[in-house]
Amino acid sequence: MILVLFGPPGAGKGTQGARIVQQYGIPKISTGEIFRDLAAAHSELGLKAKAYWSQGKLVPDEIVVGLVRERVADPDCRRGFILDGFPRTVSQADTLQAMLEETGKRLNGVLNLRVEEPELIRRLSGRRTCSNCGATYHTTAMPSRVDDICDHCGNRLIQRADDTPESIHRRLVEYEEKTAPLIHYYEERGVLYHIDANEGPDAVYVKVQAVLRKIAC
Repeated sequence: MILVLFGPPGAGKGTQGARIVQQYGIPKISTGEIFRDLAAAHSELGLKAKAYWSQGKLVPDEIVVGLVRERVADPDCRRGFILDGFPRTVSQADTLQAMLEETGKRLNGVLNLRVEEPELIRRLSGRRTCSNCGATYHTTAMPSRVDDICDHCGNRLIQRADDTPESIHRRLVEYEEKTAPLIHYYEERGVLYHIDANEGPDAVYVKVQAVLRKIAC
């Protein structure tokens, strides 16, 4: 099974993707997570990507495509994979289609998680991440036991540079301009499934499972 998780920043792609991984045993490939790991290691590629996302901008195609092409060729992707954060433009979608055709594979479905803007801002502005282990929290929905301290390793929690109100606004504007056209792109190909993701993670995953059962039939 090959899936794309689609939706604006804060829609819950990471949360729902992790649940699909656990249930179906296929890897989730998140370009954002990979780039953040590379930036933390002070790699040239990671620092180049960080220069874009810290301003709420999309990372250029030439950087992203090379990363995805290498990752999906890994052995753990033979049975399928989930893409989170790619494609983000029609050009990237065309590239993904060509990559799959080269290996005789096909895209099974695109899950479009739809969330109202006020809810997106609430989710993103309250998100906090451990500076050491990467665990995530939310100031109201899922706070740590001690303010600004990770429950798991005791290190400080930070707000990502792209989760400030100013950066969130830029990300949503850029999403509408560059990524929303993918809705029409995948609707034309008959692989797009809309999911109302305004509710909590458990309720949303019930809807996700219903779509995946339909895809698997």
